[in-house]
Amino acid sequence: MAEAVFREFAAQAALDDVEVDSAGTGDWHVGERADLRTLRVLAAAGYDASDHRARQFEPLWFPRREFVIALDRGHARTLRSWAPDDEQRVKVRLLRSFDPAIGPDAPGHALDVADPYYDGEPAFRDVLGQIESAAKGLLDHIRRLREGTVAVD
Repeated sequence: MAEAVFREFAAQAALDDVEVDSAGTGDWHVGERADLRTLRVLAAAGYDASDHRARQFEPLWFPRREFVIALDRGHARTLRSWAPDDEQRVKVRLLRSFDPAIGPDAPGHALDVADPYYDGEPAFRDVLGQIESAAKGLLDHIRRLREGTVAVD
């Protein structure tokens, strides 16, 4: 869901050089499409994730990424443990830490994107709202980095 949203936001902002992809920390869904509820909620909101196929994050990708965005603290811990050094480890950030309504100093649980899997389709719509809000903040952060109006993290 986050990949589809951020890819669309970057395209609308004409940030053609921003590469967006996604991968999980586990291999249990590799090759599968997104959950049908995810696809329905995204399509209803104007996003296309029909080509998405799950894959697992590879630690060798760290040097080729400016950011490695995690959706919850558990995934962030796993990703940081896979980073080869401190320089790569600091690239791991929680998506909701960019949400201007929350901010990076919010309590840890507030920075987790909810897992809607067991809660039905309305929960997927709620998660889409969380992702959209945070993705706007991330896009703004990238713009400010490029303009030099914010320090590199």
